[in-house]
Amino acid sequence: MASPAPLPPAEVDPGARLVLAEHLLACESAVACARAVVEWLARRHGAPAACVGPGEGAPTSVCLASEGLTGAQQAALARAWDAPGSPLSTFRTRPGARWLAADALEGAAMPGGFLAVPLGRPGATAVALLMVGLPGPAVPEDVAWVASSAGPHLARQLASDARAPRRPEPDRLLRRVINAVSDPVLLTDTEGTLLFANARAEGLLVAGPDASPGRTRAVELNQRLFRETLAQGGTTVHRREVPLVDPLEGMDLLFELVTTPVLAPDGPSVVVSVLRNLTDLGRATQALGESYRQLRATEREARSDRHRLDRVLDSVADPIILTDPAGGMVMMNDPAERLFAWPQAQGTSGEGTADEAILRRVRANDALFASFLGNLLGPVNASVSRWKSQLTLDDPGTGSPVPMEAMANKVLGDGGELTGIVTVFHDRSEVLERARLLERVKEVSSELEARVQSATAELAEQNEKLRRQAIQLEQASAAKSQFLANMSHEFRTPLNAILGYTNMLLQGVSGEMTPPQRRNLTRIDSNGRHLLEVINEILDITRIEAGRMPLHLSDFGIPELLQEVMAEMDPIIARSKLTVETRLDASLPGVWSDRQKVKQIVLNLLSNALKFTHEGGVHIAAEYQNATGTVAISVKDTGIGIDVSNQEKIFEDFQQVDSSPTRAYGGTGLGLSICRRLAAMLGGRVSLQSAPGQGSTFTLHFPRRARRT
Repeated sequence: MASPAPLPPAEVDPGARLVLAEHLLACESAVACARAVVEWLARRHGAPAACVGPGEGAPTSVCLASEGLTGAQQAALARAWDAPGSPLSTFRTRPGARWLAADALEGAAMPGGFLAVPLGRPGATAVALLMVGLPGPAVPEDVAWVASSAGPHLARQLASDARAPRRPEPDRLLRRVINAVSDPVLLTDTEGTLLFANARAEGLLVAGPDASPGRTRAVELNQRLFRETLAQGGTTVHRREVPLVDPLEGMDLLFELVTTPVLAPDGPSVVVSVLRNLTDLGRATQALGESYRQLRATEREARSDRHRLDRVLDSVADPIILTDPAGGMVMMNDPAERLFAWPQAQGTSGEGTADEAILRRVRANDALFASFLGNLLGPVNASVSRWKSQLTLDDPGTGSPVPMEAMANKVLGDGGELTGIVTVFHDRSEVLERARLLERVKEVSSELEARVQSATAELAEQNEKLRRQAIQLEQASAAKSQFLANMSHEFRTPLNAILGYTNMLLQGVSGEMTPPQRRNLTRIDSNGRHLLEVINEILDITRIEAGRMPLHLSDFGIPELLQEVMAEMDPIIARSKLTVETRLDASLPGVWSDRQKVKQIVLNLLSNALKFTHEGGVHIAAEYQNATGTVAISVKDTGIGIDVSNQEKIFEDFQQVDSSPTRAYGGTGLGLSICRRLAAMLGGRVSLQSAPGQGSTFTLHFPRRARRT
């Protein structure tokens, strides 16, 4: 029996009729003809349909073809067609289509009613009955057309089938066709007893007497699994998975079992089972599941990387934005969101509110950023890979301007295509503030420099004035010194003459003098010598200041010098009634210096000690300090002592501790000043250690070997 080509869609009415007519002409049996008609009408109207006619080789009628009906419904229709007096049997002799209700037949074979149309040659007894599950008695045009076209053709096929010889065995062609199916196909009873199996099914469920024990056990296992799975399906069409074993390879196989209960022509129900091998599908499903798990793992890893990347980007203080090739924002970090993203959760409160102002600033920033990206987008800028510019954005919260430096870089794929753009912003507020401060510092520095220059000029002017005043002072001092020198010289010459005549009179050159005359002359001599001493000191000061005091260096010994000093001061020491002791270092070496000036200094120090000491004594010591190469001559007394505040004052010219006219101690105040200047000429100095009531110690420090200046 030839298989007709698939029917076209029912909605193409003219073409569908033509194709159905071709199918009918190509059919070689009544069953094929009835099946083509039933399928065509069922598709056309979306309703169940059936065609009842004489069975092949059987005295009773059968359902030649049906759509949407169970085996019991098909059997009920066949019985009603054969039963005398039934509503369907009247169609054999009564032409024309009629609509029957659902309860017209026993068992409601067509729920909702159906339209019955007898099929056969015109004017002859109907050979078959066509039934379509339509809701009303109206006969559609296509149903009438099918009945008029297929009825004579079906009558010829039934007559031809009746003339054909009876086949004592199942159709061999059908068996070959079933055997050619790649899936195992079985026909069993409802208990699972195998009635027929194609070659593929026999390989799984049938074992011959000469089969190996392993194959026999595998087949028995497959049969048990198949029966258990079949028993779960009952008498309805169902699909289940059943695991079987390959009897040859021993591999586990997975099949999908599709069972369809069928009513056999002779009455008993059988089950048609089709097994579809799902092993490869299962493996593919398992592989797909593994791929899906790997995909989920990769997705989690990518999500973790994305989360890590987001955290890294959020930790960056500068705003960063990633855009797609069209300029749409794909990702941004938190600093960027504060400038370019509006917090959707807040919404807007209305026109003119603070939220509206924030939204307007965000939109302005977005528009400015889009304009900036335009320098990298488009075919004209395809060759530009980087763009840098300065933008002034608005702070959405405060509205204050935020100067930014933006740098955008294209991200290219493996094929050189543009995949995105990364833009990094850098806040220039601090840079601008530093530049402003630097400019301010420069201004202040310029002002300060101008002030310094002005002060320097003023200071130079003051220095020039001071220099001129110093010159004037030097000239005045020189004039003073010259005046003092001249006056001292003029005073000393007549004074020496007075002292000379006084001495001659005291020596009796003019005859013996009375005691009052001698006493008066003695007073004149004493005052004259005191005046001569003052004049000499003034003259020494003037010489030193005028630089006319030369050094006369020579070798001399300190012990001999101190003996001379003690000899000259012996009368004064005797009148003072003080004890004067001298202690000399045994290793005291000889000295190369100005002997007269050293002697004058020691005389002044000893004279002062005797002058300001009323009781106790004076101690003179000399030692050589090898580390510094200096000689130290100290004069220590037990006198009145000097306060610290006056210790520097007494070394100044004409200064004493008590300078009042009623002071207890006389003197010009030039002795210690001359000592300090003479010590400086020797390359040394005079130090003082004293306290009121505890005496004083004056020490002359001078180098053992003086340098000629």
